Amino acid sequence: MAAHVVTDPLRRLPVGVATGVGSLPGDDIDRALAMVFDELPDLPHLPELPARGPGADMVGRTATGLVDLPVDLSPSGWRLVARPGLDRRRGQELLGADLDALLPVAGPGYDGPLKVALAGPWTLAASVQLPRGGPVLADSGAVRDLTESLVETVRAHLDDVRRRVPHARLVLQIDEPSLPAVLAGRIPTESGLGVVTTPEASTAQDVLARVVAAAQEVPVVVHCCAGDAPLTLCAGAGATAVGFDAIAAEPDREVLGSLVESGISLWLGVVPALGPGSPPTAGSVARMVRTLWHELGFVAEQLPESVVVTPACGLAGASMGWAHSAYRLLRQVAQALSEAPEGIRG
Repeated sequence: MAAHVVTDPLRRLPVGVATGVGSLPGDDIDRALAMVFDELPDLPHLPELPARGPGADMVGRTATGLVDLPVDLSPSGWRLVARPGLDRRRGQELLGADLDALLPVAGPGYDGPLKVALAGPWTLAASVQLPRGGPVLADSGAVRDLTESLVETVRAHLDDVRRRVPHARLVLQIDEPSLPAVLAGRIPTESGLGVVTTPEASTAQDVLARVVAAAQEVPVVVHCCAGDAPLTLCAGAGATAVGFDAIAAEPDREVLGSLVESGISLWLGVVPALGPGSPPTAGSVARMVRTLWHELGFVAEQLPESVVVTPACGLAGASMGWAHSAYRLLRQVAQALSEAPEGIRG
């Protein structure tokens, strides 16, 4: 089975490399970015540091940046409000400071790839509350308003990044960890006694596609670290790549093969998000990737053209020591697979 790889230079993602998928431990963005650019130079990313508090996590960073749709912090989490308040402003200031921190580490002339991330529409709809309570997901009109706001937020965020690093080749990651729960009807109502009505899969794909399309020429990876990630839906929404936890999940091999044949890159979460008692070696991780690739029926030489290796999920719950080790291990695995697709010893 021969792999078909995306050749459009505007939509082409870096492949055969390693990157992070989101959060890191600690509260020092300068330290975090220095580590990212040092350990993952082929595809660095702008990390989230949830330890700094509300507005610094995946949902808070995106929710506080929603265009013309203010949110505030309530005991149940972020909720839509009539007027912006201090919590929203704090989240925006944190993101602005994070973007400014790119300048000294990347430099004004940086022209390499750079990945930034936003929460996806369904994860936001499941996480953000309506003004009167209950998830946005429970109100189709509110879902529509949130989606339209997120479309503008994607454009504004990419423009903000370009102002800091105008020559960088941007990649947008859309995080949808809650999408499987949304599709399966597992999002509770405000009372907790029931669940919110499940959207049709076609509706879920169309909504996600609206947000993906907002990135225009920037390639998009849709990442879902839940065990039952709907990879076909994510790819059908226009993603250039799909990312998932390849340690815990067992995606259908026919689905994965079809995605690769259609030019979709696979971002494989192959290193644990929490430091294991006995960490894997680069050789064992590379063999796991090779085994999966062999099961898909593709020749080994095509593996680096379609695969990016990542942690299984964000590393916010890990120690800084494991974060360093995980990133270093990923870089070694990517290098080994690119230099010797048949694998490495060790």
